[in-house]
Formats: sequence, structure tokens, C-alpha cells
Amino acid sequence: MKKLFMMLFGIACLMQLAVGQQKAELKIEFEKYTLPNGLDVILHIDRSDPIVALAIRYHVGSNREVTGRTGFAHLFEHMMFQRSENVPEDQFFKIIQNAGGTLNGGTSNDATTYYEIVPKNALEKILWMESDRMGYMINTVTEKAFNIQQNVVQNEKRQIIRQPTVWIYQLGNRHEPLSQGAPIQLDRDRRNG
Repeated sequence: MKKLFMMLFGIACLMQLAVGQQKAELKIEFEKYTLPNGLDVILHIDRSDPIVALAIRYHVGSNREVTGRTGFAHLFEHMMFQRSENVPEDQFFKIIQNAGGTLNGGTSNDATTYYEIVPKNALEKILWMESDRMGYMINTVTEKAFNIQQNVVQNEKRQIIRQPTVWIYQLGNRHEPLSQGAPIQLDRDRRNG
């Protein structure tokens, strides 16, 4: 019993020492500036790996939607992956994956974010693609693509409703599943304009 007490006392002392030591402060160097077109840029350079990560954040999320007319932020997140005037239909994923990269997007209460991670020699290509998507996507929206993505968003909502652990995970990570809108709401909104 005395040995157990001494061992527990020793562990408690070590834990106290560990808590008492100051943790090293995490510091990430970055530059922040605004381009002439109003785009805010936060740039961090890390040359430890030959990859580039790019995130584009639009301050458009579900908190700007009104009750009964939800799901549009998430729907347009999907639409922006479809095509732009200079990137053909369904090519965003193919071009980036063929370059050895990965990409995705997400919609929350506050924003819609797109990201790409690619080999560094593909940086110019992803910057060009994002620029094209920002400026030249809306002219390419078709009824067919809109309907397909509307069904995809509705299906994602049904999956979240059927899988409460996904919903809880998303809430815990500040990803608001309600930004996807209820399937019936998207249908009603589509018909009523």
C-alpha cells in the first residue's frame, strides 16, 4: 500500500511539474493585405513540403437565409463546382486531381469555403481556376445542372437526418447542418421563385 501511495504521489508531482511549465507559444508568420479588387489575402509561406494549399472563403452562409427559404448557400456551393466560362462542366475535380491534388468545399452559418491542396507547380492553375469561378460561373448555370445539384443537396440533408452522429459531429465542429436546408424547403423555394 505504501508503494502504491508513493507511486501515485510521484505521478501527481510529475503532473504538477508538467502543468507548471510554460507551453511553447504557437506562432505562424503570415502577411495580410487587400488587393485592389477588394479581395483580402492571408499568405503563409512554408517551404518544408513541395505543396500549396489555397482556401477561398466567401462570407455567404446560412445565417443570411430566411426561415422557409434555406439551403441556397449550400446549393450554390455545389453549383460553383460545376463549371465556369473557361472550365468545362465537372472539370474542377478532374483538373485538380489530375495535377495530384485534392479539393473540397463546405458551407457553414457564416461562410462558404473552397480549398485545394496541390503540388506547388499547380499553384498558377488553381489561382486561375478560382479567379474564373469567382468572375465567370454565374453565366454557365443551367437548369439541368441546377436540378442535379438540388437533388444532391437534398440527399445530403436526408443522410444527415438519418445519421445523428454526423449531425452532432458537424455541430461540434461549427459546421451547421441546417445550412443545407430541408429538402422540402428547396423544392418549395424553387417553385415559388
